[in-house]
Amino acid sequence: MLSLRLNMNKNNKISHFLESALTEKNPFFSTAKVIEWLRVRNNAIKVNVTKIPFQDLDHWFLDKKNGVLKHKSGQFFTIEGIHVKTNWGKVSEWEQPIIYQPEIGYLGIITKEINGVLYFLLQAKVEPGNVNNVQLSPTLQATKSNYTQVHKGVKPRYLEYFQNAKKEEIILDQLQSEQGARFLRKRNRNIIIKIEEDIEVHEDYIWLTLGQIKKLIQKDNLVNMDTRTVISGIPFEILGDLETSLGDYEFGMLQSANTNLNAKYSFDEIIKWITVLKCTYEVSIKSVSIFNIANWEVTPDDIRHEENKYFKIIAAQVEISNREVKNWSQPLVEPLQHGIVAFVVKKINGIYHFLVQAKLECGNFDIIEMAPTVQCITGSYSNSTDVPYLNYVLNTPSTQIRFDTLQSEEGGRFYREQNRSMIIEAKEDFAIEVPENFTWLTLNQLNYFLKFNNYLNIQARSLISAINFI
Repeated sequence: MLSLRLNMNKNNKISHFLESALTEKNPFFSTAKVIEWLRVRNNAIKVNVTKIPFQDLDHWFLDKKNGVLKHKSGQFFTIEGIHVKTNWGKVSEWEQPIIYQPEIGYLGIITKEINGVLYFLLQAKVEPGNVNNVQLSPTLQATKSNYTQVHKGVKPRYLEYFQNAKKEEIILDQLQSEQGARFLRKRNRNIIIKIEEDIEVHEDYIWLTLGQIKKLIQKDNLVNMDTRTVISGIPFEILGDLETSLGDYEFGMLQSANTNLNAKYSFDEIIKWITVLKCTYEVSIKSVSIFNIANWEVTPDDIRHEENKYFKIIAAQVEISNREVKNWSQPLVEPLQHGIVAFVVKKINGIYHFLVQAKLECGNFDIIEMAPTVQCITGSYSNSTDVPYLNYVLNTPSTQIRFDTLQSEEGGRFYREQNRSMIIEAKEDFAIEVPENFTWLTLNQLNYFLKFNNYLNIQARSLISAINFI
């Protein structure tokens, strides 16, 4: 254990984030009681999700004229076909279905200082695609179609706090991307606000410290993807008067979050690296009717690849008792294999660095985003050597694994999709020299890039959210 002395400035929002991240003790709900509370909420909320044929979808239909699967209102999202052409990677051309949802939604968390510690208001929320029904979601998780009540339901709780937030109440505000292989140029507003007044806490909501949230991420499928992406953008800076003891790894991660003095590459060098790749590689997207996607077929029950690979589009009838609308039907994307996302980390110049991959995905807003060291659906590859570092990740001794859980993808669009999420600490003999589309960044540098749009993909952000300092 290492002793760390921090000079906390109580008037600084960043120091409040750090203090909350170092606090697991919650006089209202211990972390163990939170897990029990989630079990109770799971039992209290009636959930029924049933796969149905496309013809049984209510308000959705297969539009043969325009070649899309769409809602009659023209809102929410559409399932479309695209033709992709690129000079990146081994496959230069393909076609696939993709979710098109151009509207920007809210992923928002309300925070409040209670007894000197910053607490986060999270919701026990059921999404139709969740593997275990209830997961901890942000205070507000809503698409524009939802909060403008296209569905004719009630407005989401706490919406007004975000719509009416004053500048001084907003302590994090970022526009971040969704899954680039499944969404076409989709982004959400990741926002955290801090309030002073007391608010009524509905039975499906709970106040937690950031330390508790990060502890809960260490377990399978308790904290949903939207909460993870919001808290991934939180920076941590040491600003003064708090004493604590941390393990070597946790201390090293906090160091990596706070300094670039020993970073292998400067910010300017990293910008040059990714700019060269964005200028070298291209992607061209053209619309295709979903009825004419090469190697895909539309059946009465799904849209699937002819070799049963990757994913399929299904329809579902949904009943969830605590939602703004209790019953509805919708399309969902169902994966055909679990995936794996993993960061390899290594001490370079005495500071933890993350091995980051520049990854081109067809739906990316700006061609390339920074991704984890490994990000793939393992079942889609006949040989794991097709994916750099996959063999290393899959064969790493347990003594080097610092984080290893199953984490769900967004249950509002994906049906029971989860990825094995890992952080692995490499030994000294792990090569520092890497392929052209890989580089090393400190946690501080990753956090800095999170301040800007379209640099870190959602898989990278999900893993960053899991980094725990206690």
